[in-house]
Amino acid sequence: MFKAVSNEYLSNGVIVTPNNPEANENVTIVYNGLLAQCGASEVYARVGYDCEWQGSQDLKMIRTNSGFETTIPTANADHLNVAFKDSSNNWDNNSNRNYSFNIRH
Repeated sequence: MFKAVSNEYLSNGVIVTPNNPEANENVTIVYNGLLAQCGASEVYARVGYDCEWQGSQDLKMIRTNSGFETTIPTANADHLNVAFKDSSNNWDNNSNRNYSFNIRH
């Protein structure tokens, strides 16, 4: 599974700040991808950790001038995984590869 170490998903409208997060650090996820561009009024981020999506949860994102945004603390894990869905259950999961980010220790 590919893991981004920077904002390599920018062309998909996905930004994680800081772009190389540390374990237990707050991370801001901004989404202005396909769902937002197609007029979604609500977007949820499904987040989980490592290959098994441990601790996965759906977080309602807040609409901002940059798109939809949420801030989460990273877990003490190796990878942060993210996929997005709208209120009609349409998904943006990077063509079934999800959006995955390394977490530094």
